[in-house]
Amino acid sequence: MGRTPQTVSPPWAVDVRRAAWGIRRRVMEHTIANNGGYLSQACCAAEILATLYLKTMRLGPSIAPMIPPAFPGVPGPGNSDYVTGGLYHGEAAPDRDRFYLSPAHYALVLYAALIEAGRMAPEGLAQFNQDGSTVEMIGAEHSPGFSMMGGALAQTLSQAAGVALARRLKGERGRVWVFLSDGEFQEGQTWETIAALAFYKLDRLGVYVDVNGQQCDGETEDVMTTEPLDKRIESFGGRAVIVDGHDPAAINAPADLHPDGRPLFVLCRTDPCRGIPLLNERRPRLHYVRFTSPAEREVYRVWYQEHMAAGRGED
Repeated sequence: MGRTPQTVSPPWAVDVRRAAWGIRRRVMEHTIANNGGYLSQACCAAEILATLYLKTMRLGPSIAPMIPPAFPGVPGPGNSDYVTGGLYHGEAAPDRDRFYLSPAHYALVLYAALIEAGRMAPEGLAQFNQDGSTVEMIGAEHSPGFSMMGGALAQTLSQAAGVALARRLKGERGRVWVFLSDGEFQEGQTWETIAALAFYKLDRLGVYVDVNGQQCDGETEDVMTTEPLDKRIESFGGRAVIVDGHDPAAINAPADLHPDGRPLFVLCRTDPCRGIPLLNERRPRLHYVRFTSPAEREVYRVWYQEHMAAGRGED
């Protein structure tokens, strides 16, 4: 187990922080307008996704329409129009990275990150959860930024492991990145995959984990503990590094570590109310925001106008 050393904020971190603020702003705006949204996930993951897209990952330019197309129908030999949302990550070249987001309920946050990274038009969010749209509430393989169906939680890592092994067999040098939520470590399939990754020495695969201590039933520790997460991962053969999940330089630093044969797990300790302190009043139930009354919705709307629409971020 290791912690990244104290880091000095580099020039590129300014753009990352600006993008992270934009992610929170877009998700909060959507939540207020639609009386619902995965708002705490934006608070947790904004810096992680912004760092990945703007600094860490080596992706090609997007080759997808800026405004997402309608659902092309299920894949099959008679459907030549079917494409995956992976096109937003560019061409799948041997020297380019691949990215897979596992907790599909973070989809709104991912769409906002694509917008901030210049890979999707803001108008795309107007299609969110609309009938016939690919901009789904729970991301699927045809949704922007997704290229595989994760199924239930904890299945995407297994699929990404297969991709990483196939890429090594083909001699490709691009890395495979996966975004996980800490609740996925309550699933046995996650641990089986870590053991397999370690056995095959797939150190070109890196995992970023949003360790926010929250899940749909409240605090993770009250449902089923995953701690000490770093030591558990290492006992299965992984390489674990704990970082501040809101510090761009600390988030990116483990990606520069020299591969040592172990799959890399970057455990990003995050605050599920970061940047939107109003959410603290909802603890410990932060998983999904549905306003309890018009009055509460108005409180959030006023706060948004004063702190976000006016162009002032909390960080």
